[in-house]
Amino acid sequence: MKNALYALVGVMSGFALAGILVLLLRLPTGKPIALLPAPTKAPITVHVVGAVPRPGLYRLAEGARVQDAIDAAGGFLVSADENAINLAALVEDGQQLKVPYRVGQEAASASANDEDNSLNLPGSENPNGGGGLIDINSATSEELQKLPGIGPTIAQRIIDYRAENGPFDTIEEIMDVSGIGPATFAQIEDLITAQ
Repeated sequence: MKNALYALVGVMSGFALAGILVLLLRLPTGKPIALLPAPTKAPITVHVVGAVPRPGLYRLAEGARVQDAIDAAGGFLVSADENAINLAALVEDGQQLKVPYRVGQEAASASANDEDNSLNLPGSENPNGGGGLIDINSATSEELQKLPGIGPTIAQRIIDYRAENGPFDTIEEIMDVSGIGPATFAQIEDLITAQ
């Protein structure tokens, strides 16, 4: 009888151990935790016009200031009235930011009552004469930099291109200069000539 009791205790112990092992080795049934990246805010788009070298649309981080938008457009022109604008103000998505000129510095073609969104370009009158257009075949670096989207580097590339390839036959040929694509050409095509 003692043997039967030992056998029964052994079998019961075996079942208990088997149950504990099953519980310990059982795979979890839940879903694993996935860590997602922190949400980022979509950039805002601001239209910068007026007394800046490169007027146009700029994408900025939400919470950007007026100074950030002006920096993206190349900073102030020397004819800009920097004190007439609040550089610390927040910009909003879809906002047009007009950088004012100092009194008496507006381009001759801009009207004082201009309520449309036309661009005031200092020096849009041609320094060489010729109907208010800048001649890309004879303009100096300073004159070329008065065009939207043309900074000192691109102005020098235009001059170097002229020196290596001769004068431009058409204004469209300016797109052969490295750094001038269709978007920049669309900004300057009504302001240039190739004489």
